[in-house]
Parts: sequence; structure tokens; C-alpha cells
Amino acid sequence: MVQVDTGRFLNELGRLFEKAKAKDSVRVTLKRSNLKPRKSKKPNEEAQYVCLVRATDGNKKISTTVTAKDYSRFQESYATILKAHMDALKRKEKTKAKPTGKKA
Repeated sequence: MVQVDTGRFLNELGRLFEKAKAKDSVRVTLKRSNLKPRKSKKPNEEAQYVCLVRATDGNKKISTTVTAKDYSRFQESYATILKAHMDALKRKEKTKAKPTGKKA
């Protein structure tokens, strides 16, 4: 698995979605890392956990870590990529409800 910086991860994720558009799928997982929290260089700040983000299409695997400070900006970019590549989804067809009982 290749760990890259956040910007490159988002670019590679877009490429994975483009390759998988025809028939494959892309799996993305987000979780808080089990690694020890990074200690702050400033004496009065608490240590922060990082979020581990992984993506795979079955063949290629990429991952990145996102700090709590950068998470909102990452989430906005991630949502934009998802919206751009969700066009392959099909709408569910609505069926009309048939009356079951006779009217009196």
C-alpha cells in the first residue's frame, strides 16, 4: 500500500474512479488511526489523533493520513470528487401502488 500526501491521494482517487467507471468498484475506508497520537511541538497543546483514509479498486491501493486540523478541507474535496463520479448510479424506479381492497 502506498501512503501519499493528501493532495496526491485525492488526485489518485479521481483516477481510480475513472478506471472503475465501466464495471469495477472502488472501496474507500476512513478510520481513526491506531497509531500513537502525534505529540504537539507546543508545550500546552494536546496530542492529536490522525484519520487514516484508504482506497482500493482491487489492484491498486493508496492511503493517506489527515490531521484533525485539515479534515474539514479534505472532506470538502473528497465530497466534490464523490459528486463528480456518482453519475453511474441508476435511479430507483417508482411503482404505483395498487388498491388492495374494494370500496364500499
